Amino acid sequence: MRGRIRGRRPDDAPVIGLDLGGTKIAAALVAPDGTVLDRHFLPTPATEGAEVVLDALGRAARAVRTREAAAIGVAAAGVVDPATGTVTSATDTIRGWAGTGLAAGLATRTGLPVACDNDVRAAAATELTGRRGREASVMIYAAVGTGVGGAVAVNGRMLHGAAGVAGHLGHLPSPEAEGLPCTCGATGHLEAIAAGPGITAHYTRMSGTPAERLETVAARAARGEPHAVAAVVLGAEATGRALGGLANALGADRVVVGGGVPRIGALYLDALHAAFTGELMPPLKGLRPVPPRGGPDTGVLGAAALTSTLPLHHPDRTTGAPR
Repeated sequence: MRGRIRGRRPDDAPVIGLDLGGTKIAAALVAPDGTVLDRHFLPTPATEGAEVVLDALGRAARAVRTREAAAIGVAAAGVVDPATGTVTSATDTIRGWAGTGLAAGLATRTGLPVACDNDVRAAAATELTGRRGREASVMIYAAVGTGVGGAVAVNGRMLHGAAGVAGHLGHLPSPEAEGLPCTCGATGHLEAIAAGPGITAHYTRMSGTPAERLETVAARAARGEPHAVAAVVLGAEATGRALGGLANALGADRVVVGGGVPRIGALYLDALHAAFTGELMPPLKGLRPVPPRGGPDTGVLGAAALTSTLPLHHPDRTTGAPR
């Protein structure tokens, strides 16, 4: 059941920001001026089902509720519809996540109103400070990590699209991923070759040598191992080409690339930038991808900000006491 929706949170009270990923939940109590007052982390019980994940989110919120909080903002993996508070689609990274009543479930567990959105879109919103209302401004934000997520903002406003699906860049068709299965169930999508697991799997296919983590492949690439270099470069080039094509299609004036994969080093970034630039139409030739402006708190700060920009889903008091 969807919780009641009304109003906005008080502007003078702290709020809780929850950043839900496939491996970790980050929680923070955030003051009105953006100061993080408290933090907590716990593993995501991704294989145990949606109800267990909602329980974990509730525990994370209580862990930072050291003073009265007005609301909770949740930045969550998957396609999230802020209007209904529902996860409308998701990969199998979190088992049974598609169809989850995220806002209503968490509001019932905590007794607080909840706003929610996709995790990458929430992080991307922190890039819009000072850009709201600009004419002819288009920002593309990509997060390349365990998956490939994204967001698009036009004239300082984040696009959500039908059912909240706008900006999911990882599911663009990619020639480099032809025939490869994607986590969404289709084949040939960018995420299958460009995300950390995709790069790692491609290295193993080429070399016949197992690698458990992207960092292992990156270390071997740094030593000049040809298959490792090739896997890293291909993933970077696939991302760069996709982003360059999108920049052409949308007339972007800012492209931000974040996530864990770009942090593996210059080999990756140089290949991504070269592929990106090679796709650009002449009027955009000066455009270059840039890293996110925020630091490690970007996810929780973006989540907290949702409480002042998106609908708040209030607890349905007829369903029982919060737990």
